Amino acid sequence: MTDALPDIRGIIPGRFGAVKDLFARHFAEGLEIGARFTVAIEGEIVLDLIGGFADRSRTRPWDETTLAPVFSTGKAVMALMMARLVDQGRIDYDTTIASLWPEFGQNGKAGVTLGQLMSHQAGLPGFAESQDPLVWYDRNEVLRLLCEQAPMWPPGTASGYHPVTIGYLANEVFRRIDGRNMGAAVREDLALPFDLDLWLGLPESEYPRVPEIRKPPAPPVLGEIDAIKRSAFLDRGSSPGGKGDADWRRMDTPSTHLHATAPALARILGVVANEGRIGGAEVLDRMTLAKATRERVHGPDKVLPFTLSWAAGFLRNAGLNIYGPGELTVGHSGWGGSCAFADPEMRVSGAYVMNRQSPHLLGDPRPVALINAVYAGL
Repeated sequence: MTDALPDIRGIIPGRFGAVKDLFARHFAEGLEIGARFTVAIEGEIVLDLIGGFADRSRTRPWDETTLAPVFSTGKAVMALMMARLVDQGRIDYDTTIASLWPEFGQNGKAGVTLGQLMSHQAGLPGFAESQDPLVWYDRNEVLRLLCEQAPMWPPGTASGYHPVTIGYLANEVFRRIDGRNMGAAVREDLALPFDLDLWLGLPESEYPRVPEIRKPPAPPVLGEIDAIKRSAFLDRGSSPGGKGDADWRRMDTPSTHLHATAPALARILGVVANEGRIGGAEVLDRMTLAKATRERVHGPDKVLPFTLSWAAGFLRNAGLNIYGPGELTVGHSGWGGSCAFADPEMRVSGAYVMNRQSPHLLGDPRPVALINAVYAGL
């Protein structure tokens, strides 16, 4: 059974007609309920496709105001926020976390640097001992547990994706340097000045804009399961639970809780695609941008079943080719299929958000096909 073909709205220039047709076909084949796909070139939006519905009963159209939870795609924004602290000279990627936060250095973590933390090399992908999922709503308790925990592998020797924990750890580093939680800084430093519909810690006033999510039909494939993968994804307490949607939405954990529109993500990733600039203003120095996006570890990831190249919070496209053909392209993907990317060679940035989730951990076929169709039209 397939869904009815929806009207596709937005900005649709002729050279991207094939992208629109592909987007519409995804709905016709029953792959989408509601979705939006946006592309910017040199910071200007050139393609913006909107289709489908924000609710599972298909009564509320997905429109320009629909605000999607993008889960781990928010890690790309987290990477930018940390890079801004580096740019301001307030920390360096070689700075040890324990020099700013002594409690973190317990049990073999004294030498973990900011660069290692942001590239998933700290050895803390989850809790070594199973926890109640309610623990995630108590930030201080999460940080205490992670500070006391020994790394699950020698830090700096390999990556192992930290799906949730990296947001708590990076947010605490940010707060100790800046004085604000990252959610407040995202709003004050980026969202408001540049008119970006980005929210990390969603106020109740915005709840009516959030779509209903249809969860994946199957669990993700993680490969052979061991204690590391179990702690990251499979333990009962590996992610927040036990409370309602309102409690979840107001959390300001940058690894998992960003809400955004596709144009906002495309424009903020334009910072990476356009030498650190957005709307004519410099957000990052070119040298800092180079530090933030260079490869810091490459090899088989201990959590995700892929060989990955990680920068300082960004996933590098080299070897994956899930964000187009560019070897220098970086981005991030989120639970269920959302993604955002930036190509500094072609000055292209883009984002895909939706409410029908798939089980793909990386490289959801829907955005991969859309991105490839964009490059075919360039």
